[in-house]
Amino acid sequence: MEKNISEFREIIKEKRMIDSMLALLQWDLETQTPKGGYKLLSEMIGELSLKSYNLTTSKKILEVIESLKKYEAELDEVTKKEIELLEEEILKIKVIPAEEYKAYSELTAKAQGIWEVAREKNDFESFAPVLEEIFNFNKKFIQYRNLEGDIYSIILNDYEKGMSVEKLDSFFEELKNEIVPLLKDIKSRDREFSKKINFKVEKIEQKKFSEEILKYIGFNLDRGVLSESAHPFTLTVDKNDVRLTTRYFEELPFSSIYSTIHEGGHGIYEQNIADELKDTLLADGASMGIHESQSRFYENVIGRSREFWYGLLSKSKYKYSEIENLSLDEIYKAVNEVSPSLIRVEADELTYSLHIMVRYEIEKGILSGEYQIKDLPRIWNEKMEEYLGVVPETYSEGVLQDVHWSCGLIGYFPSYALGNVYSVQILRAMKKEINIEGALERGELKEIKKWLENKIHRHGKLKTPKELMVLVTGEELNPDYYIEYLKEKYRKIYD
Repeated sequence: MEKNISEFREIIKEKRMIDSMLALLQWDLETQTPKGGYKLLSEMIGELSLKSYNLTTSKKILEVIESLKKYEAELDEVTKKEIELLEEEILKIKVIPAEEYKAYSELTAKAQGIWEVAREKNDFESFAPVLEEIFNFNKKFIQYRNLEGDIYSIILNDYEKGMSVEKLDSFFEELKNEIVPLLKDIKSRDREFSKKINFKVEKIEQKKFSEEILKYIGFNLDRGVLSESAHPFTLTVDKNDVRLTTRYFEELPFSSIYSTIHEGGHGIYEQNIADELKDTLLADGASMGIHESQSRFYENVIGRSREFWYGLLSKSKYKYSEIENLSLDEIYKAVNEVSPSLIRVEADELTYSLHIMVRYEIEKGILSGEYQIKDLPRIWNEKMEEYLGVVPETYSEGVLQDVHWSCGLIGYFPSYALGNVYSVQILRAMKKEINIEGALERGELKEIKKWLENKIHRHGKLKTPKELMVLVTGEELNPDYYIEYLKEKYRKIYD
């Protein structure tokens, strides 16, 4: 058994090395690769992805797994879970021909550059053929697995175990019924709070404040870095090398504040996974939904509270001079203003999940064959008008605004909505054990971070989302808390 475990550890080490190299290439691709360098970098990603594919589907790894399973009763919890997750991954990819796996990896690497240029030029037609190819690959890969059930439900389950179209349809229907009428009521009141925070701040000053905020909320910049990209993201090489990006608009300084806090939430999660999981397959978030719960918790539950701003302005060594002229109430209402926007990442907390609903329905329609790629701009605009009452005038502020589809992240968007739901359920559990408002007012975010680390972060992928939520909150995912939270919060803000 010891010999088999040693072999297993060597294979896992090699796999993690390849994944880390792929992560570094992806980081370079999205932050500093010149447009002329996309082709070569895409080919490099394709080659490394093929190497990862060959290792994961090799006869050697299958033999080692089968040998270890004979000693299942004697294996530790971590090794058992690694074997379970690895077997799931093998089943997904071994049915895909190697040349198609490589081609898809190259395509999604190349597509990000094509998307970025298309967005800059407001040119959906140049991106549409690539997008269609990406969706077709996803359909084909699911069909190779020869599983029963709806294609989209299978994809959703890959991101969030136990999730399905049926469950999400029910959630979004309830959200639509409760939130859309509240949104219409708020819009009828015609109150604007955010004008007070739309002052000009140079990018270099925004970067200083972003780094100050990251340190304040608990992200360790000695084990991480903050850079800039077209679309903010977090990428982990390992827990001691966690990389975040944000973006800066000189006329909208609070945009970078909240994208930085959001990515900081992801980064804190990665940095606080238990050391004993560091070199295993479990050194990652429990799921995409749980990961988004941490970013949304920091961004919204904490970052849009009055107490957070009281503590931050009292404790921070650097801040914009314009902020000091505002009252706490003015800041609180401004950062929570409800104003249906065209851009998802700039959306207020109330309308955010409606943006996700638009993308969810589009993905579902494309995968079912109901929608065609060429019709997406029209479909996008119709849904934006129906749910949010706004209509994009350009592709760039509409169907081309997100990077996710170009990366091949079909089915990822619902993770954001699930993250919102998880975050409020986690909030309820945390309130039973610590005084969150008091900790925020005192600027003692370590207390909040420690709670999250002990209850959620340290487990990595050792537990499923369902197991984790039952452990932390005493029940499975419950969307009712999130909807009530939104209604209570925004009814108070808008009297």
